[in-house]
Amino acid sequence: MFNRDRMSEELRALKVDVTRLLSTAGEEMFDSSKDRAEVLADQIKAALAELGETVSDEQEQLQRLIAERPVTSLASAFALGVVVGVMLRRH
Repeated sequence: MFNRDRMSEELRALKVDVTRLLSTAGEEMFDSSKDRAEVLADQIKAALAELGETVSDEQEQLQRLIAERPVTSLASAFALGVVVGVMLRRH
């Protein structure tokens, strides 16, 4: 009635099948995660490029403003330095 050898063979076959299934599923999850990571990296690169362009534009505008009003810019920088100095001295 109970065939021990047959049961052992069935268990070994089941073990092989489960191992193969888990290996395949793991590879698929890795590939899927890798694809998502690449898409996210591309999105981050695009956002950083756009940020770089915006900062460059703002830098040019700031340089123009300083060139047009050098005395006002110098006075503003001095006042800001005094305010920061006073705030740091309190703490």
